[in-house]
Amino acid sequence: MSAARGDRAGNPAPLLVACALRIEQAALRSGARGAPEAYGLLRTGMGPRAARRAVGRALERPGMDRAAVLATGFCAGLVPGMHPGDLVVAEETRDPEGAVPCTGTPLLAEALARAAPGRTVHLGVLTGSDHVVRGQERAQLRATGVIAVDMESAATLWTATRGAGRPVAAVRVIVDAPEHELVRIGTVRGGISAFRVLRAVLPAFYDWHRSLLLPRR
Repeated sequence: MSAARGDRAGNPAPLLVACALRIEQAALRSGARGAPEAYGLLRTGMGPRAARRAVGRALERPGMDRAAVLATGFCAGLVPGMHPGDLVVAEETRDPEGAVPCTGTPLLAEALARAAPGRTVHLGVLTGSDHVVRGQERAQLRATGVIAVDMESAATLWTATRGAGRPVAAVRVIVDAPEHELVRIGTVRGGISAFRVLRAVLPAFYDWHRSLLLPRR
């Protein structure tokens, strides 16, 4: 999309990476050595309301009208066979506000596979929720065709695209899956594995962002 290519002076459009939790922010910061100047990390706080508010404010800052936005962090996988540390790349996000299609999903998935070799990358629909989803509700969501759920991605992308044709994406690392239910993120192997994966994949976000700046044929 031309909105991501930069201004007339040749300055690159920025990339805003949004996460909700301190532990997600810590993982991303620890993987951010050599980050491009146009990269920004925003911790929104937990839940869709906090995400809408924080992302809306961030995109009102000078120079952010052209920003690409990528939502990331941890999620619950809904499909049997998923494991902690697997990656979910959203083809679209959904919540009660509506559906938002994502930009450059195949390229992003390829970049993630390079950044986290040996980890499975799942492509599909990522749904939003205003609460932690457990038990039968997960099966009900899976029956609608979604593959994972979190509390902020859909709200982040909906806010980012409201009135603007900017590129958006969502990448989540599974900490909790049907056969691997997580109780507390920092105290079990699944949470530690997901932290390490999130720390490793930031270069894939840069690759995705750079691809948006290339001229379209």
